[in-house]
Amino acid sequence: MTTQNKNPSADMKHSALLIAFHFPPQSESSGIQRTLSFAKNLGAFGWTPMVISAAPMAYEQKNASQLASVPGGLLVQRPIALDAKRHLGIQGKYPELLAVPDRWSSWWLFAVPAALKMIRRHKPAVIWSTFPISTAHLIGLTLQKLTGLPWIADFRDPMMQADYPKNKWQRKAFAWIEQRTIARCTRATFTTRGAMESYKARFPAALHHKFCVIENGYDEQSFAGAPALNPIQGHASPMQRLTLVHSGVLYTEGRDPTMFLKALAALKAQGSITAGNFRVILRAPSEIPYFKELVNRCAVEDLVAVEPPVPYQEALKEMLAADGLLVFQGSPFNNQIPAKIYEYFRARKPVMGLLDPAGETANALLAAGFRDIAQMDSSDAIVPVLSSFIAQIRAGTARIASEELVTASSRTHRARQLAALFDGCTGVAPGAGPRHGES
Repeated sequence: MTTQNKNPSADMKHSALLIAFHFPPQSESSGIQRTLSFAKNLGAFGWTPMVISAAPMAYEQKNASQLASVPGGLLVQRPIALDAKRHLGIQGKYPELLAVPDRWSSWWLFAVPAALKMIRRHKPAVIWSTFPISTAHLIGLTLQKLTGLPWIADFRDPMMQADYPKNKWQRKAFAWIEQRTIARCTRATFTTRGAMESYKARFPAALHHKFCVIENGYDEQSFAGAPALNPIQGHASPMQRLTLVHSGVLYTEGRDPTMFLKALAALKAQGSITAGNFRVILRAPSEIPYFKELVNRCAVEDLVAVEPPVPYQEALKEMLAADGLLVFQGSPFNNQIPAKIYEYFRARKPVMGLLDPAGETANALLAAGFRDIAQMDSSDAIVPVLSSFIAQIRAGTARIASEELVTASSRTHRARQLAALFDGCTGVAPGAGPRHGES
C-alpha cells in the first residue's frame, strides 16, 4: 500500500529521501516528531524532503488527527509493513524468526522497490534513515548499495545496548545491521554526545569522522496556539496550590516513580505539602492501572493524579499551565535525553530531574543551569531537592530556560544542522539550487 499527499512541484531543489517507520498517523512513539520536523523545516535550508514510511496498518496505536501535521505537498509513500505479532501470529504468539531483526521486517520487502521507484523518478541527492526500528537502516543500507547515494544513518537510540535486544537472533541481526551501517554510511548522527561516545568506544578510530550529534528539539509551530506565558512571578502564598506535571511514559525500570512517590509521602507526613496546596499530574504514563495502584500503595492518592493520554496540543497546554515540570530518566537511559526536555525548555518552566546524575539528561539540565536534580532511586535524596524546588517556585526564584537556550533547542535549528550535513555529504553549496542534471 502506498499513499501520498499531492505531488511536489516539478521545480524541486536538491531533494532528500527520508526513511522513517515512525511517522503520522503512528501515535505511540515521540520519534515521529523528529522526522516530521525535518520534513517541515528542511525546505527552508535548500532541501526538499520526501518520505518512505509504513502503511498505517503497521501501527498498534494510531491517531488520524496527526495527519494534519504532515506538510501539504510532501511526497509520502507508505509501503506495507506486516507486524509479526498482530498480522502473522496466533493470539499474539509467533515464531521468533518472523521478528528478525524486528516485528516489521516485512517492510523491507515492500519499501525497497517503492524507494527505488522514487529515486528513479525524483533523483534525490541523499538518503537518510532513522532507528528505531532496525529495518529502517536495513532499507537504507540496501538502497545505498544499489544506488551509491550518500547515506546518513540517524540513531535516535543506540542499537546495541547491554540488555537490548534480549532475543539472541534479534541481537545477532542488530549487530550485523549496526556494523554494516557504520561501515557503509556517509555520516552517522546521534541525539546525545554520550551515545556518540559509546559508538566511538566500540568502533575503530578510522570511522569516528563519520559521527556527529544532532539533538532532538521542540517544534515552535506546536506552541503557536498556546497562550504566551511570562516567566514565573514569585511570592506565591503557601496556601496557593502548585501543580507539577510529568508528561509521558513511565516504566517499572529506568523511569520508576516509586521513590518520588515515597518522597511525597514523607513531605506530606511532615506537613510540608497537602492536598490543598500541592498536586502532581502524571500524564500518559502507559500502564495507568499499575501506576494508580502504586500511588495508592504510597498513600499519596490525594496528591497525585494518574491521567490518560490527551492530544499533543492539550499536553503542551498542560505543560504551560503547570508551575513546574518533572523528568524521570534512570541509569538504563543514561545515553539518551527524552525529547520532552526541549519542550520543557520552550515552556519556560522550572524543571526538576529525577535522574542518574551521571547520565546525559542530567548533563543537559546542568549545562542549561537547572540544579534541581536528585537520584531517582533514593527517596532520601529526593526529599530535600523536591522541598527546595517547591520553595523556589513559591519564591519566584526557580530557574527557567534562557532565550538563547530556547532558540538553540528548536527543531528548526536541528533541521539547519541536518541540511548542512546533507550539503557536506553531497558537495552541494549551502542554499544552492539543483546541480547540473538534477530536476
